[in-house]
Amino acid sequence: MAAFLRSKCSSVGRAMMGSLGNNLYGGATSSIETVTRPSRSDAVCQQIRTFIQMRTNLKVVDNSGAKRVMCIQSLRGKKGARLGDMIIGSVKEAQPRGKVKKGDVVYGVVVRAAMKKGRSDGSEVQFDDNAIVIVNNKGELIGTRVFGPVPHELRKKKHLKILALAEHIV
Repeated sequence: MAAFLRSKCSSVGRAMMGSLGNNLYGGATSSIETVTRPSRSDAVCQQIRTFIQMRTNLKVVDNSGAKRVMCIQSLRGKKGARLGDMIIGSVKEAQPRGKVKKGDVVYGVVVRAAMKKGRSDGSEVQFDDNAIVIVNNKGELIGTRVFGPVPHELRKKKHLKILALAEHIV
């Protein structure tokens, strides 16, 4: 009973209940009292990293002229896009004399994702931001340079041109 009450309390309530000790009723202690579930306040403090889905803002890391793109649709499946997947997006910010303009609907390849991606050797790759490279509907690059690191998982997805132009391969 005490564990159930403790898991429903906020962190302030936990501090107050901690002064009472584990034994609330003066009876014998049991192992059930030590099991606690994370509260809602713990979940709010942690940032949840998910798939790239509709309305996700992505940074553009090539010299096509766009700065920021909002995802309209993931071409992977229902959940969303991950590293190396194609998306359709709308340009939200663009440079004045670029190849793409604000409001254009463009295709893009996800080159950095904040969600962890497991590798076959047991390691995981995770980036700080979500970023794409703009391509045409055939998969050919619009820009001529790719800035920042890109993962080598793009080789499996057949995006070799992106890897050739990248500054650093992770």
